[in-house]
Amino acid sequence: MDYFSTRGRAPKLGFADVLLGGLAPDGGLYLPSEWPTISGADIASYAAMPYAEIAADVVSRFTGGDIPDAVLLDMCRKAYAGFAHRAVAPLVQTGPNAWLLELFHGPTLAFKDLAMQLLARLMDYVLDQRGRRATIVGATSGDTGSAAIEAFRGSSKVDVFILFPKGRTSEVQQRQMTTVLDDNVHAIAIEGSFDDCQALVKALFARDRFRERVSMAAINSINWARIVAQTAYYFSSAASLGAPTRKVSFTVPTGNFGDIFAGHVARRMGLPIDRLVIATNRNDILARTFAEGRYEVRGVVPTESPSMDIQVSSNFERLLSEALDHDGAAVTRLMQSLGQSGAFSIPEPAMERLRREFSADRADETETAGAMAAAWSDSGYLADPHTAVALAVAARIPVSDVPMVTLSTAHPAKFPAAVEEATGVRPPLPPHLHDLFGRQERYSVLANDVRVLEHHIEARARAATQEA
Repeated sequence: MDYFSTRGRAPKLGFADVLLGGLAPDGGLYLPSEWPTISGADIASYAAMPYAEIAADVVSRFTGGDIPDAVLLDMCRKAYAGFAHRAVAPLVQTGPNAWLLELFHGPTLAFKDLAMQLLARLMDYVLDQRGRRATIVGATSGDTGSAAIEAFRGSSKVDVFILFPKGRTSEVQQRQMTTVLDDNVHAIAIEGSFDDCQALVKALFARDRFRERVSMAAINSINWARIVAQTAYYFSSAASLGAPTRKVSFTVPTGNFGDIFAGHVARRMGLPIDRLVIATNRNDILARTFAEGRYEVRGVVPTESPSMDIQVSSNFERLLSEALDHDGAAVTRLMQSLGQSGAFSIPEPAMERLRREFSADRADETETAGAMAAAWSDSGYLADPHTAVALAVAARIPVSDVPMVTLSTAHPAKFPAAVEEATGVRPPLPPHLHDLFGRQERYSVLANDVRVLEHHIEARARAATQEA
């Protein structure tokens, strides 16, 4: 199994190198040269398997032998052993043929834990095999950063630098990052938006000497291993609802496009998905793109669902590559247009192909609050604002004999004020976080300047001192 860049100008790599590399040297994102398939019989067998075993089987299809199967299974078992629900990613029925897939039972109460807990173990294994250290630099709109920090805290192989937009995450999200005081953890508040943070990370990856000097690696959903790990819960939930003999649809609250692209991967691998529905908040660039055929960046508007306050959805490039038959030059032209003018138009044949596989819609703040209130009054379910965006969008889709699974991506206690305002109920933090607001914080505040960030990281990264 080898991987190519969406922009077509980088050498092909194996799984372990893609795992550590993240972004391709030409600025593209990695995709597998072929899609492995999972048979109907194997999909059916997932209905009776523990989640860790499903994840190991799905991920093993992409490793190309770089991670021995027995080692991978052990990693998956350890990654999910600490989740608060024994099912890891349980389904909850909320209406006629309507289900919620709860992805927030990990240590930081967000779906990012499902990928990050495994990613940390994969990276540690590969780095140990190579006798190396790495420096992780990631941007977060709220949940990725805390999940990465929790997964990698205390690692002797990895230093973690997480950029978050100052004042634009919930207080719970910020404190989950800034109260972890391990020496290898560095939280950085950037004066700007999430898109600014993400642009800084991409700029650092483009600085070849710096990237090599600190052995820079990525943990955002641009890292292919993150996508693969997330693909597992599409299989587990669909099998529980009757796949492969029964099709399943999914509505996904979407920001950086990684979570729903994992659903696309599952479909490519043979999972019978009927509909993949993109749900956006007021920052609706993806909904506008599917309506108009034009991807156009506008200003980011802060909302009660901050993890979705994104205009530049990085993983959309992977989908563009698919729609354009992996024409690296065409993808490069579109990405250059985005960088120069903040927009690009998608060729109509590619747009038609995308519309056959996805639909997209948006929910504003009023609709989101209404969805939280309805979930509570109709089924006694407390949904966080991100989940509520998807519930609002899914509610517009006529009920059919195909189950609709809405991804519940964060615990409501991460956004207590918004949930309480909508439902009258203030969700408490789980016991392991009961003292979160009394913990000491430690973080740096930096300007939106790549040179300032580069110096800050290089002065603190242990990998910068290792032998080349």
